Amino acid sequence: MGKQRVLSGVQPTGNLHLGNYLGAIRNWVEDQSKYENYLFIADLHAITVPHNPKTLVTNTYTLAALYLACGLDLKHSNIFVQSHVSAHCELTWLLNCIIPLNWLKDMIQFKEKAIKQGENVSVGLLDYPVLMAADILLYQVDKVPVGEDQKQHLELTRNIANRFNNEFANNNEYILKSPDPLIGKKGARIMSLTDGTKKMSKSDLSDLSRINLLDSVDDIAKKIKRCKTDPIIGLTFDNAERPECHNLLTLYMLLSGKSKEKVIDECQDMSWGKFKPLLTEISIAALKPIQEKYQQIMANQDYLESILHDGSEKARDIAQETLKKVKVAMGYSTPL
Repeated sequence: MGKQRVLSGVQPTGNLHLGNYLGAIRNWVEDQSKYENYLFIADLHAITVPHNPKTLVTNTYTLAALYLACGLDLKHSNIFVQSHVSAHCELTWLLNCIIPLNWLKDMIQFKEKAIKQGENVSVGLLDYPVLMAADILLYQVDKVPVGEDQKQHLELTRNIANRFNNEFANNNEYILKSPDPLIGKKGARIMSLTDGTKKMSKSDLSDLSRINLLDSVDDIAKKIKRCKTDPIIGLTFDNAERPECHNLLTLYMLLSGKSKEKVIDECQDMSWGKFKPLLTEISIAALKPIQEKYQQIMANQDYLESILHDGSEKARDIAQETLKKVKVAMGYSTPL
């Protein structure tokens, strides 16, 4: 048997930060040889909310280069741009026509974001779970890595696949494979530097809340120096009343590669004044090789273009094969 196929995507909005890296990307890199990986830049999803057209292309290339700089290996991982494969949009429309509207209205993220946007909420925001389903179902994937905020979307994808197969597949054979969630080793949950009870996020208005993978040495030092702490001397994990302390120790543990026991032994009697420079040094050292490789990749634009071109070609072959099966099942003629 061949390797199972896995698909995941990230929107090219904002900057990738340590939360993205330690919570997901580093796990992808460590486990990539186990699977046939399709990793895409989700630029179609990036426009469901107001966006800046001048930065969309730049952010797309930056994200692709960071994927590579973080260690994704083209022997195991195919990287492509979502909008370069037109089948994503075409399958979305076909799926739109077979699923009930209430399935989308019940999505928690739509309800939350619709409240924030009010009357300006777009049809795209309502419909993007169907696009997400099309992203997944086009590639007949076995597993999809999901976080807590995406579990409902994957369940919707499974429901859509089952509905389509029940209505259009013959002889109990599936046309669209229903994927399973990929529950790997638990990624670190990295919290905001300004509020230890909130997850580190690209959408946070304050850049001081996160350490971006491309932050300068000075920016890293400034953010750690200003991050929220408490007046207690002595640093401890797992204290609900000290969420910032737990978060910063977790960062230090993951970036240094030390065990939790080793970090406790080293830091339990430290003041913040002594610990913050230590965390700064480790953060800078951990990001340096990623930043250096990123600069090398971005300096060779032809190389990056060729990777995305080849990735999209490979993705397009699989996507078009699935799309053809869907269209035939739904009664469409297909071009010769």
